Amino acid sequence: MIGRLNHVAIVVPDLAAAVSLYRNALGARVSPPQSLPAHGVTVVFVDLANTRIELLQPLGADSPVSGFLERNPAGGMHHLCYEVDDLIAARDRLRAEGAHVLGAGEPTIGAHDKPVLFLHPKDFCGTLIELEQR
Repeated sequence: MIGRLNHVAIVVPDLAAAVSLYRNALGARVSPPQSLPAHGVTVVFVDLANTRIELLQPLGADSPVSGFLERNPAGGMHHLCYEVDDLIAARDRLRAEGAHVLGAGEPTIGAHDKPVLFLHPKDFCGTLIELEQR
């Protein structure tokens, strides 16, 4: 069902510092910052040969990643994103197997302007999973 790993998401307390680290210390190509008010985050993507790293910073006090930073002040890995051919079919199959889809269970538009859903970490070895429509 799942396809390629689209990205690994890392929440950071200081996006500019993280961009500098990836760009200068690691020599990575980093996208410009993109504010996603609907998701409560500002993101950049670090392009790698086989996937991407998504660096996330809270956008506003109500950001869903604010609590993560409170528990992990230095930041850390937040979620893995996998591509799927049919997001609705994947959701329905996972629900039938007992997985918990977060939120209302309906896709929202993610950072790549494609539909996404999130799956509860307790169902996936403690890891938050994002599914993105190919």
